[in-house]
Amino acid sequence: MLAAFSVQFGAVDWGVVIVYLVFTSWLGAKMAGRQANIRDFFLGGRKLPWYAVSGSIIASEISALTFVSVPWVVMQPGGNLTYLQLGVFGSFVARIAVGYWLAPAYYQREIYSPFDYMHNQLGGNIRSLTTVLFVIKALLAQSSRIYLASEVLRVVLSDQLGILRLHTGIPELAWAIIVIAIVSITWTLMGGMRTVIWTDVALFACFTLGAFVALGTVIHGLPGGWSEFFRVGWEAKLSGLPQYDLPAKLSGAWGKFTFFDWDTSPLRTYTMWTAMIASTWGGLGSYGLDQTLAQRMFCCKNHRDARRAMITSQVSILVTLIVAFAGIGLYVYYQNHTMSPEALALFKEKGDRILPIFVVEVVPAGLKGMIIAAVFAAAISTMMGVLTATSQTTLSAFYTPLRERQLRKRGLAVKLSGNVEELAGQAGASAEDRRTVLVSRLLVLFWGVMLSLLSYAMLYIGKFYPSILDLGLAMAGYILGCLIAGFVLSFFPFRVDSRGFMYAAPLSCLCVFALIWHQPWTHLVCWGAGAVLLAIWLWQNVAEAVSKRPQLTLLLPAPVQTVLLLLGTAFMLWLNYRGYWTDAKGQPASIAWPWMIPLGSTVALVWGYLLARRRPASA
Repeated sequence: MLAAFSVQFGAVDWGVVIVYLVFTSWLGAKMAGRQANIRDFFLGGRKLPWYAVSGSIIASEISALTFVSVPWVVMQPGGNLTYLQLGVFGSFVARIAVGYWLAPAYYQREIYSPFDYMHNQLGGNIRSLTTVLFVIKALLAQSSRIYLASEVLRVVLSDQLGILRLHTGIPELAWAIIVIAIVSITWTLMGGMRTVIWTDVALFACFTLGAFVALGTVIHGLPGGWSEFFRVGWEAKLSGLPQYDLPAKLSGAWGKFTFFDWDTSPLRTYTMWTAMIASTWGGLGSYGLDQTLAQRMFCCKNHRDARRAMITSQVSILVTLIVAFAGIGLYVYYQNHTMSPEALALFKEKGDRILPIFVVEVVPAGLKGMIIAAVFAAAISTMMGVLTATSQTTLSAFYTPLRERQLRKRGLAVKLSGNVEELAGQAGASAEDRRTVLVSRLLVLFWGVMLSLLSYAMLYIGKFYPSILDLGLAMAGYILGCLIAGFVLSFFPFRVDSRGFMYAAPLSCLCVFALIWHQPWTHLVCWGAGAVLLAIWLWQNVAEAVSKRPQLTLLLPAPVQTVLLLLGTAFMLWLNYRGYWTDAKGQPASIAWPWMIPLGSTVALVWGYLLARRRPASA
């Protein structure tokens, strides 16, 4: 299909993209500095200014998912500005809470991730478990964003990528992902978090300008300009998009400009209740516990700068508003303009392609390159963020403890996980620093390959979701809830260890899965996973009973805890068989994705506490 969609991406457009890449590469190299140890590589030496960190948070948060998919969410029949409720209310409250509560806690000692904090408070293997859960969550959520940006490049650069496909046999989408991956990995390896932060600042400026260019081009193409934009957008409740054979439905009293939605149905995603409760709840996890964003806070000089960076990053909602207005503009524009047959076929296949189609067919040379550079910037920022986050967390959770044990066996007292590294001699410390940084770079490369493969797989996973925006945002909901529960158990004085959370976290993920999916094959998954969880629990209890080692005091008697885990498993199975609402046709309907996080965190917190052991007051 794409082969028939010829694109005029000329020398001027290529020039804009190349200038952007060269300038950003120069900036990243200039700001990289020297990575003498992992403190420099993953924390930027904790010397980065708060305003740069704030810009980096915005760049990571916006991503190509917002830049490309939001216009379609607003443009489609029934679409409006209700999506912005989640950012205006939910994320703003969450940023304040993270800035005033979490940031000071994180700066009490030098840590590299929220999972280090949980490990310090609860002990046990919680850092390993939360790291694995985070990596799964990050790969699922961020790969959908990279996939969407690759779809844009696939549409806009169809001629160039088609030539590569003819010579290599590799599909155009795969080539688009490869291009994004090569640039992202190169910039990340160049200078660690310093390069990531400062290139993010340049990327933020680029896609902000690109958003203005996209909106301005749309308005310029309307016969009545802004007046027609507001008039047709306001009257959108009376019209759909009949020329594209899409159903029309009411868009609200203010048409496309409808902002508030007070519907209480848990099946609706963009409502005020979802924003104030579920989005705020989930925002605590996204900004404070998702290492992709939280890692930026750790790069500031102190917790006050981290607070400033987090709260001022609320400016991202203005960029989202501009992109949403571009969606209204596209709706108005295509009331009186038609697409080419090739473009129309692409649009009907996937509505998220509307912005790149408009860019290809309408935007003049030069400006077209600016918008594509903006999408490219958003994708690169997303990938760099997840590469540094997954690499750092896996290094801290798995490589560092293993390496410390190896060095202790050789008679060397060592602590690699903090800002103090004690080895026999300064030369030994420098050599170990270089080795750790090398491992960090290898992990960046490894996760870059894994993320690229999963991004291509989203081509098939995305078919189960109404839009790529819903896909990307929903992926985080399966796991983020239990991470919030782990932090609550470690932050508040419950005085329990991590043992209960080790079972409650997988139970939480299973409950969310059971609530969302109700096909016959999911019943087998839930039964099998529940049986494995119970078997491991029983095996550990038997092992502890016959062990002569002193054990911590159980919060509840072992038989009672076993019954509670059985009840939790039964609750999970009930959610899978009966825990759903029905749509107008009487079929099972999944709840809106923001409510996945409150469910997951509630299950993980309740069972994480009830299945735990008491920790001594000295701990």
